[in-house]
Amino acid sequence: MTTEQDEYILKVEGLGVNYGSFEAVKDVGFKVLQGEIFGLLGPNGAGKTSTLSAIECLVKFKSGSILLNGFDVQQQPLQAKASMGVQLQSTSFQAELNVIQILQLYSGIYGVPMDTEQVKALLKEISLADAGKKKFSQLSGGQQQRLSLVIATIHNPKLVLLDEPTTGLDPQSRRQLWERIEAIKARGHAVLLTTHSMEEAEAVCDRIAIVDHGRVIAIDTPQALVDKYRDDPEVIAASRRGKITLEDVFIGLTGKTVRA
Repeated sequence: MTTEQDEYILKVEGLGVNYGSFEAVKDVGFKVLQGEIFGLLGPNGAGKTSTLSAIECLVKFKSGSILLNGFDVQQQPLQAKASMGVQLQSTSFQAELNVIQILQLYSGIYGVPMDTEQVKALLKEISLADAGKKKFSQLSGGQQQRLSLVIATIHNPKLVLLDEPTTGLDPQSRRQLWERIEAIKARGHAVLLTTHSMEEAEAVCDRIAIVDHGRVIAIDTPQALVDKYRDDPEVIAASRRGKITLEDVFIGLTGKTVRA
């Protein structure tokens, strides 16, 4: 018999995060299901990073609860961390190690040691077969992101957290990374990503939550959000092409003001 807990990998309820007197996150709640790519969208300072940091067990939250693969992240942080993989927007690795050594190091840390031949096979899979002897700093942006994603998922985590994973990538590198994200979903795992790209949200996310001023103000599939808000006066005013897009909905709901 399938239970509600079997269906979701991540459940966030009533989350509140404070920095002193400042409320960065206010009563945020959402679920990420098995085999789902879920996007967090919001302007700068909306609370996305603070929400991710709470899920990653990096900040203590004032209120609410977070269950990851059935584990409470505050009460069972080690089990929760073992169930997730994290790829940050900017990642760096040990400068003195080459790509093969980095992969062997982190596979060992995660308890899935790999020999040199296994590492070379993995590098071939992500189109880095000729990069094994290079240092991380010698890789292109797209190559760095592909390697970072492999390291984040090398222990086959139930949930993968991606913080703006395609920022600064060219179209080819971005599409290739999308394919790898979709492959994670195809294996039945869940992905939670933040992005400023409406194209990315529409292309890979099954559902999205739009966050502003620390609150979730809308949550649904990208197309459902467009259908729901297409007649909203603020959304219509934001439209520049006549046809309502997800970006129009985003601007209409969060405003045109540029955030710092």
